[in-house]
Amino acid sequence: MTTRIAVIGVGAIATQHLISYQKNPQAELVAVCDIDQTRAKARADEFGVPRATDVVDEILNDPGIDAVSICVPNLLHAKIAEAALRAGKHVLVEKPMSVTVAEAEALVKATKETGNALQIGYVRRFAPNALVTKRFLDEGEFGDIYAARATIIRAAGNPGGWFGDVNVSGGGPLIDLGVHIIDLCWYLMGMPKPVSVSGATFSPLGARDNIQHLTRYRAASETKVNNVEDYATAQIRFEGGAVLDVDTSYSLHARNSTSVKIHGDKGGAEIEPELLMITERHDTLLHIQPQIDSLGFDFQVGFANQIDHFLQICRGEIPADATAEQGLEMARMLSAIYESARVGSEVTITR
Repeated sequence: MTTRIAVIGVGAIATQHLISYQKNPQAELVAVCDIDQTRAKARADEFGVPRATDVVDEILNDPGIDAVSICVPNLLHAKIAEAALRAGKHVLVEKPMSVTVAEAEALVKATKETGNALQIGYVRRFAPNALVTKRFLDEGEFGDIYAARATIIRAAGNPGGWFGDVNVSGGGPLIDLGVHIIDLCWYLMGMPKPVSVSGATFSPLGARDNIQHLTRYRAASETKVNNVEDYATAQIRFEGGAVLDVDTSYSLHARNSTSVKIHGDKGGAEIEPELLMITERHDTLLHIQPQIDSLGFDFQVGFANQIDHFLQICRGEIPADATAEQGLEMARMLSAIYESARVGSEVTITR
């Protein structure tokens, strides 16, 4: 029996949801919803979805819909996710799960009270390079992980649209890009309890509308509002002493780059830009590159795997992963980074 799916919000990231559901034999796309009815209809026609609406409640109140993907601006993630859970739907919500800690706490409560599943769109967990690394970690190949470093640097300005408006996005590259690499490292580290954060944010360059001859990473809609950070950096300390260092930017005088590394007492791994495992045998350091199809972050395969994982959860075949509880810990980390940047000192994460 297929899972009947509706996609709420049909902007850029929704494309990958629609493609992945369309290709998965366990899913049946039955509806799309967007504030722009014309855009919703166009997407429905593009993907052969029988129904398009601009009214979210029509989706949530339809007993013929089993689960939803939520692909709206960040500000609305938690509100729609909670309503969907309480309407009896399973939920796949794009990252970040919430903008505030209070919203995240409400979602944890909703999942417990309804028994419905919530999965966060942490697509990097499901890419082949991460899946292989996790397998090695689970077998103890790298020992105890005590440090990780993660970077996503984009240099040419924020992507426009609502991304530059803190009242809609909740923040800049930290909450948009950093959430991906923080989650991946934290997940591979075994999700230790975060206890404190030291962070800083900077905004000297802005949207960089002056940059010419470069159109990559621009949203379809532009806005004059730009009140998010250009660059964020942080160190997160965990119970037991492990640390995670993070750097992320929209605007920076640097090359675009992505790097994710974990370090253990028996070995380590560079997951991005390409998977490389580092260990030692017989007093000799070894660099091992697994023979897999995608050494880097394969977005398409990762997304297909993520959707398949969500559908298995919907069918009750596997327990929920990338849960609301994990989203709450992420909300605490992100909130603490922004607070540390504001006050100019280390912040203890409270519960």
